[in-house]
Amino acid sequence: MPKARDFMTPGAECVGEKETLEAAARKMKSLNVGALPICGEDQRLKGMVTDRDIVIKCLAEGGDPRSVTAGEMAEGKPVTIGADDSIEEAIKTMQEHQVRRLPVIDGHDLVGMLSQADIARNYPEDRVGELVEFISY
Repeated sequence: MPKARDFMTPGAECVGEKETLEAAARKMKSLNVGALPICGEDQRLKGMVTDRDIVIKCLAEGGDPRSVTAGEMAEGKPVTIGADDSIEEAIKTMQEHQVRRLPVIDGHDLVGMLSQADIARNYPEDRVGELVEFISY
């Protein structure tokens, strides 16, 4: 049975919790991604920030992305998946929390990101529609 580490994109880059949303947006652009893990000075995962978060929770509310920090976007305990958890568990977690990306953790270390697209590229073709339906419900 495939594990999260088998499908994940390894080497996820973080945005620091004290970095601005402008810096996060620039990093997203350079990496061509729509979400970044937020890491603290202790290198522990503090949350996630998405391009949508920047627009909806900062810009649309009159915030300044040059002064609002990524850490201010971190809400509660981040939803993660263990590197050795099954892909079925990852799908269940995505569905339960209505997220399309999961930070992959090995112990306390961030080792990669697992996206709906990562799973779809590696999932049996006859089950991809089911995957999208489960996560997007």
